[in-house]
Amino acid sequence: MADYLVIVESPAKAKTIERYLGKKYKVKASMGHIRDLPKSQMGVNVEEEYEPKYITIRGKGPVLKELKTAAKKVKKVYLAADPDREGEAIAWHLAHSLNIDDTSECRVVFNEITKDAIKESFKHPRKIDMNLVDAQQARRILDRLVGYNISPLLWKKVKKGLSAGRVQSVAVKMIIDREREIENFKPEEYWSIDGTFLKDKEEFKGSFHNIDGKKKSLGNKDDVDQILNTMKGSQFKVEKVNKRERKRNPSAPFITSSLQQEAARKLNFRARKTMMVAQQLYEGIDLGKKEGGITGLITYMRTDSTRISDTAKKEASEYITEHYGKEYLGTSKPSKKAEGAQDAHEAIRPTSVHRDPKSLKSILSRDQYRLYKLIWDRFAASQMAPAIMDTVTAHLMNEGVEFRASGSVLKFKGFMKVYIEGTDDTTKEEDKMLPELEEGMFVEAKQIDPNQHFTQPPPRYTEARLVKTLEEQGIGRPSTYAPTLDTIQRRGYVTLDNKRFVPTELGEIVLDLIREFFPEIIDVDFTVKMEGDLDAVEEGKTEWVKIIDGFYQGFDKRLEKAEKEMEKVEIRDEPAGIDCENCGHEMVYKMGRYGKFLACSNFPECRNTKPILKEIGVKCPSCKEGNVVERKTKKRRTFYGCDNYPECEFLSWDKPISRPCPKCSSLLVEKKSKKGTQIQCTACDYKEEQQS
Repeated sequence: MADYLVIVESPAKAKTIERYLGKKYKVKASMGHIRDLPKSQMGVNVEEEYEPKYITIRGKGPVLKELKTAAKKVKKVYLAADPDREGEAIAWHLAHSLNIDDTSECRVVFNEITKDAIKESFKHPRKIDMNLVDAQQARRILDRLVGYNISPLLWKKVKKGLSAGRVQSVAVKMIIDREREIENFKPEEYWSIDGTFLKDKEEFKGSFHNIDGKKKSLGNKDDVDQILNTMKGSQFKVEKVNKRERKRNPSAPFITSSLQQEAARKLNFRARKTMMVAQQLYEGIDLGKKEGGITGLITYMRTDSTRISDTAKKEASEYITEHYGKEYLGTSKPSKKAEGAQDAHEAIRPTSVHRDPKSLKSILSRDQYRLYKLIWDRFAASQMAPAIMDTVTAHLMNEGVEFRASGSVLKFKGFMKVYIEGTDDTTKEEDKMLPELEEGMFVEAKQIDPNQHFTQPPPRYTEARLVKTLEEQGIGRPSTYAPTLDTIQRRGYVTLDNKRFVPTELGEIVLDLIREFFPEIIDVDFTVKMEGDLDAVEEGKTEWVKIIDGFYQGFDKRLEKAEKEMEKVEIRDEPAGIDCENCGHEMVYKMGRYGKFLACSNFPECRNTKPILKEIGVKCPSCKEGNVVERKTKKRRTFYGCDNYPECEFLSWDKPISRPCPKCSSLLVEKKSKKGTQIQCTACDYKEEQQS
């Protein structure tokens, strides 16, 4: 019989921890929250200091009963939910449901699920931190007051199934504002002048920089012609050569937002998938008996701190020295705390740097391996020495017209031996080296090319860029980004087109209504201030009721006004230009859970629906009669199939192209990778050059 009961959130975590603690401990899972606000009603008494009404979550009765039975059989119960606000709230709800004194030392927290970390944490149990609980309660209640008041209003005035929230509304606003900025963008003409130069038959590139020592903008062809007419002949004098050594420092270890961004850039992972796979790595993977069984491979993945423990630094130092040499070891510096960061626990890192990705490749799934490798590489690189480059800038003169040519050579790889951040240019630095140039010598311009350009509108947000912008502006917290991006897509406010967010008509209508009647909900400064106020609750500097009341007093008045003045909006279905093959009525575009689809306008008499098919101009290679169309899976992954489906079952994940393989006449497809797109044959070894 066990002496102690430990309660965690998930069965995988329970299994791992029970093995570390031994026979005296029984570890069970609560499967997340046990109690929450009811779904069927507001659940917040605004007349009684915003007192929340908590109920046992539907379906959790048997779990709670099992936990109560187990708790009666032991000397003590430990609550070991995740080490964050939500985990603290789960522990508090469990204490309440199991009649555990929340002022007793019943709370255990750990940042990594390893034997040493678990055993050490049980030596230092503590009381439940009510500041953390109150901060979580305040967020939950605030979101409930916003969502359960504005959402029914939107159902009544626009359509059912809509919602509004603090962070999601700001995210939608940012996407729509960017789209309107793109629509209103007016391109401006500008020019550049690039030169190809020769030094002893060795080519190098340079670009126009100034004339007579003064910068000159090249706004049109006349400006370019003036420069070209000033120059005489093809000889350029090397007026000056600047050489210097430049250091490039490694990036800090991952925090939640930077992990989501880099996984999107390098692995093509959505934010939700990144967090799901990271959770698996954190809770534990079975490494086999020789390697210690189920083991947590990374530290906790919801964090906004880049801090690293001294133990982890020491282990990394030993590993780098052994595998790369002492010269690759970085100088240990104290981690900088970002403004607003809670610094409750460490950055995301491997629990042991000695478990290198290669040693785990056969054990992990493909997704687990790729994400683990990304985390391992980033952490190892963060503890390594800077890369050192020799950079050269040559000033080339012709009649007062100056061109500049720059190049660099990688002198010492440092951290770049292991990892380079995804936003960096992946072109090798040594490929940009200039020939040996000396002041006073002459080089010849082989070719001078004037190039016309037009300014481009700002790009639409990718998931990575939106997460980065939300983080930079202080909106939301690490744990909120993935569910926020998921929600705004499920509600039909935005869609993803070529991995970039595009607002829908519905999203624009809802935003305009919120902008008119509840401007503070989408005001960035207000949202940032609210986050700061909620953090102050967490730090014990203010009471949560005071924060909620300060918001609700003004919000309640605007709610009354909106109830009276908000006009009903009719969203008309957009005609599709084709008739229903079943009843002859016009087909229309409708918005569903997975995006737009075609439906008969004679609904409900006729329930005919069809997916929207996008032709790509390729005949089906299988049946030879149908056309290949672009389709989407339920998870929004693009694939290609025949429009005669189900009669023809042709399917391809790669985009087919219209011309046949010149070698065997089979189907050619576009294969995409990080380096670009390559055209390959599906039947033979024919390949075409990579296109960036």
